[in-house]
Amino acid sequence: MLTSVDPKQNFSRLEEKILKFWQKENIFKKSLEQRKEAPHFVFYEGPPTANAKPGVHHVLARVFKDLIPRYKTMRGFFVERKAGWDTHGLPVELEVEKELKFSGKKEIEKYGIEKFNQKCKENVWKYKEDWEELTRRIGFWIDLENPYITYENDYIESLWWIIKQIWDQKLLYQDYKVVPYCPRCGTALSSHELAQGYKSIKEDSVYLKLKVKGQKNTFFLIWTTTPWTLSANVALAVGKDINYVKV
Repeated sequence: MLTSVDPKQNFSRLEEKILKFWQKENIFKKSLEQRKEAPHFVFYEGPPTANAKPGVHHVLARVFKDLIPRYKTMRGFFVERKAGWDTHGLPVELEVEKELKFSGKKEIEKYGIEKFNQKCKENVWKYKEDWEELTRRIGFWIDLENPYITYENDYIESLWWIIKQIWDQKLLYQDYKVVPYCPRCGTALSSHELAQGYKSIKEDSVYLKLKVKGQKNTFFLIWTTTPWTLSANVALAVGKDINYVKV
């Protein structure tokens, strides 16, 4: 049965009221207990890194993470919803290097790798409370009390065990691939890490015209942001599926 909505309703206060009710009555835990004997649907959260503040763009990802488990729960499954924390990665190490005013690996080795690792472990939890508050505020139901943490031995050993199973089934192969590399950090970079250094800059560009062979007074108008490469150019590539305008 539908009821009319009070036009003066304060939806922010209503949200907080519902969230407090969920928390006080342990609604999430009760929803799990109701379905303990139901078929399992496994859900492990793709873990965020808590060394950086969450932003509005993280809300969309967490909404999708909440949507699927809720749907499967309503379909009669037991969805445990395991939270996780990503505590590895180059961004964490770089932030600690900045904090210690280091400029390279030699300073880390001089400082002590064990001490440096400990600093990274502390840094990675910098904004944990902010992440937990965001999770609560958007109504994302997930078990934050028993998360998996990627720097813990149990997690690391589990991954090695999985890799060993894949190896035993001959599903691993060795190959070569061109990847971004940071000479300063001495390591390969993921596409995500490479994108972190992206910034908008102003540079000179060049417009020029290239004559079409065999046609009088017909030229291609070219635009490039890398004019220093022009001296090495020997041909112009034309796309067969691209539309061009003749002026």
